[in-house]
Amino acid sequence: MTEFANFLVVGGAMVLLLSLFPVNQLRRRLPYSPCRVAWMFLSVLICCFFVGYLLYGMLFWNDARQWHDLVVPVIFFLGAIFVLIVCLLSARTADDVTRLCHLEYENIMDPLLGIYNRRYMDRCLRSEAEKSRRYGLELAVLLIDVDFFKKINDSYGHLVGDRVLQALAQMVKGSVRDFDMVFRYGGEEIMVLLPYTTLSGAENLAERLRQWVSERCMVEEVCNGAPIDVRITISIGVSAFNLDVENEGEMVARADMALYRAKQNGRNRVEIADSAQLKQAGKGVSA
Repeated sequence: MTEFANFLVVGGAMVLLLSLFPVNQLRRRLPYSPCRVAWMFLSVLICCFFVGYLLYGMLFWNDARQWHDLVVPVIFFLGAIFVLIVCLLSARTADDVTRLCHLEYENIMDPLLGIYNRRYMDRCLRSEAEKSRRYGLELAVLLIDVDFFKKINDSYGHLVGDRVLQALAQMVKGSVRDFDMVFRYGGEEIMVLLPYTTLSGAENLAERLRQWVSERCMVEEVCNGAPIDVRITISIGVSAFNLDVENEGEMVARADMALYRAKQNGRNRVEIADSAQLKQAGKGVSA
């Protein structure tokens, strides 16, 4: 019985030491924040309990003669097991949450451009359109396409073309508000979803983007030993959501037609969705 009590106390102290490993792993992975401070405080508490176990063992070593003398060593041991399980579960839960966050990120992001992908675009379009219908809020979209992008690939190669698209995507992303959303619509096309934005506000943003892109070097590259300066222009189609006569798909379709018109009219320009098409859609709904 005496040996068993001693084992429980020493075993509990060793289990407490083991629980420090998952706690320290969690603490190292966290940025400096109140949560990390809390885990550091827990590490200190575990060390204090470890010292307490050792002091108890020194004071009551070989002192357990009756069954009731095992109550405290058993509680000590089970308490240490409880601390270890909680720490291991916390570390495992943190790993699972991190893995889920990575999977969610990969599921909604385009790996090349670092902006949202088409799948997530469809989800956000439905959500924002429903919000606009419910609360009567403004909503607009920009559809952006690189002019003569095939010539860039043919002249400099697809790697340079990818870098041009990456630079464009990051420029667009850095030019909009935090709650605006930038998506890869397909190929070299980028769509910007603008909540709480009127058609005139979207047109002004589109014009600024068009001018900024035309004035900047997108990629500085060395080809065959000679420096090259890759510059591009973009065409943009703009449309706004009409709450009464259309759904979100029709809004994007009108932006696509406006983009096509911008390319037909000479490129490097902004075109607004044709209001006549919207009126025609409204008559169709009324009929």
